[in-house]
Amino acid sequence: MNLIDWLIVILLNGSIIVYGIRLSRGVQSSADWFLAGRTLPWWLVGVSMYATAIDASDLVADSGGTYTLGLSYFVTNWVGIVGGWLLGAFVIYPSIYRAGMYTNAEYLEARFSPSVRVLCAFIQVQYRTLVLAIIATTLYLTLSIVCGWGVEAWWGVALIAALATVYTALGGLKSVAVTDSLQFAVMTVAGLIIWSLVWNEVGGWNGISQRLNDHQTGLAAELLHVNYDNVQELNVGDKDAATIERRLIIGGTYDASTGVITRRTPSWLVALAFMIVGVAYSIVNHTQTMRMFAAKSEWDMKMSVWVASAAMLVMSFFNLSMGVMGRALFPDVGELPHGAADSVYPHLVNQFSITGLKGIVVAGVLAASFSTFDSIGSTLSALLTRDVYARLFVHDRDDRHYMRVGQLLTPLIIAGSFLYVPFMKGGMLLFYLDLTSTFVIPLLTLFLMGSLTRVHRRTGLIGILAGAGYGVLRLIAGPIAETYGIQILPAVMTNSFAAYPFSILVTAGTMVAVSLFIGWLPKGDLSHVEQPGWLRTSQLAIQQLDASVDQEPAARWPPLLLASGAFVIGCWLSFVVFW
Repeated sequence: MNLIDWLIVILLNGSIIVYGIRLSRGVQSSADWFLAGRTLPWWLVGVSMYATAIDASDLVADSGGTYTLGLSYFVTNWVGIVGGWLLGAFVIYPSIYRAGMYTNAEYLEARFSPSVRVLCAFIQVQYRTLVLAIIATTLYLTLSIVCGWGVEAWWGVALIAALATVYTALGGLKSVAVTDSLQFAVMTVAGLIIWSLVWNEVGGWNGISQRLNDHQTGLAAELLHVNYDNVQELNVGDKDAATIERRLIIGGTYDASTGVITRRTPSWLVALAFMIVGVAYSIVNHTQTMRMFAAKSEWDMKMSVWVASAAMLVMSFFNLSMGVMGRALFPDVGELPHGAADSVYPHLVNQFSITGLKGIVVAGVLAASFSTFDSIGSTLSALLTRDVYARLFVHDRDDRHYMRVGQLLTPLIIAGSFLYVPFMKGGMLLFYLDLTSTFVIPLLTLFLMGSLTRVHRRTGLIGILAGAGYGVLRLIAGPIAETYGIQILPAVMTNSFAAYPFSILVTAGTMVAVSLFIGWLPKGDLSHVEQPGWLRTSQLAIQQLDASVDQEPAARWPPLLLASGAFVIGCWLSFVVFW
């Protein structure tokens, strides 16, 4: 990195930050801070949804993931996230939008119980602060590898987090959404430039295939197609028979001639797991729903899905294929800095010495980081303010008090996310996938069951506890089997990919079983309306804003047609073109 590179980084990101702070001058109420006063047009909501979804973790951590998993992970974005946006905007969220709710957790109290609402808030805090830690780690890798920094790279990460905190705390969602759209432009240009250079270096698609197969016969088929089983090999040749037998309790076959335990997951199950991961991201993750709720009309909310989906379909290929190209150029992970697949993206950037290139790419990574630091900071502060602080503790202070609470919580949330950083060493994406199935998927199931079925309201807490209980048992099943030789779950239920559908089945099955015993919810019945106080008056204020907005004419392009078309294209790419 030379002076020109640093000037590019500072100019591109600094101007966006200054503009974000300038926008904060228009924030006067909690509706402004939490939901941008419901003034966001469809195109800005869509761009912001995409910019938040594609953060530094997609550029760096997900490239590390595709270095190992190949194109199968594309299903998460192309089918899961796009399908989740479609399901949320057209099935789950319209009634929530019309009710003037600020958070997706508010719906869970209206449909189930206060305890489920509070659990939703805390699960999302755990879920999204984990993502912030992944982003912090990707920034550290970028600064240490591309810039050649040592320990001081963490000081750079802290500075970036602090800057994101400032304009998020001051400006709220409108500041975040507008800066997201500008950061989207920076990270898109940067991503396309470095992708083009690496694509040329590797020799295009044929070059990737040839290099992968030269390293290992059949490796190209494994990484360049979705329809390929995931195979994990564990070398236990130096272990005694008892240890090998205990490790086989959670699945796999042992080949005595090679001393290797092989665990194979069929491709359809891998694809199904990645689809569920994506749907959960779109529906459970309030960084997405918060933007939809800030749309100036229900039509805008639905139309935003098409914009976000179109960007996702195109840019996922360019962003995530970097990991596969990196595997073709550096097939042995030991060749990469820190001996980690997660370092492949910054290592690829470091191969080129074109003046200004590193500056543009680092600016893109920083822009992607800012867009998610600010989004998660504002989102989690909204959840903790409304669904914990105002719901349980301080019920009826003036509106400005709650806006200040949200602003003060933002730096605490971003700073607290760094506690996850020490757990990133085993692979950021794999750690994320392992933990997500435990708590997030039961929560996703509650949203789906609450919207699509009439399960009894008391099943919400029972279902989420059952699903999370299974998730915890799965996490400890391996260590218990290896240490004590005790099988606490069938082997298939300990599989990381199978955990996703099993989590849904356990949660939904429990809810249906309890409903069969105690009865079903009367049709159209939501059990809770906010009691008098700030939570209720703020909802009424939002409803009044809705009444003052002219709805878009129905004669325009139907949002459902466009959004469904994007979903069909995602399925075609995943299950036909790259299958």
